[in-house]
Amino acid sequence: MAVKIRLTRMGAKKAPFYRIVATDSRKARDGQYIEQIGYYDPTKDPSLVVVDNAVAEKWLKCGAQPTDTVRRLFKDAGLIERDTAKAEKAEAKPE
Repeated sequence: MAVKIRLTRMGAKKAPFYRIVATDSRKARDGQYIEQIGYYDPTKDPSLVVVDNAVAEKWLKCGAQPTDTVRRLFKDAGLIERDTAKAEKAEAKPE
């Protein structure tokens, strides 16, 4: 079983609200999940992100792979280290 950490959509039409969940990668986007890790509300200004760090670290240590969007949210929350290699590569790019 491959576990992913991804967003599941909640809320009304044109008013999205997302839960950050750990789920089996074969399940549907809004289907059954194993555990809720936090939530993300992009409609607020600034965007609201709440993550239970202990639960997120537990799943990351178990090998769960976050999606690109969740990885960005975790980096902004300070849960995952920023990729210094990509930043150095971007600075060294010749013009």
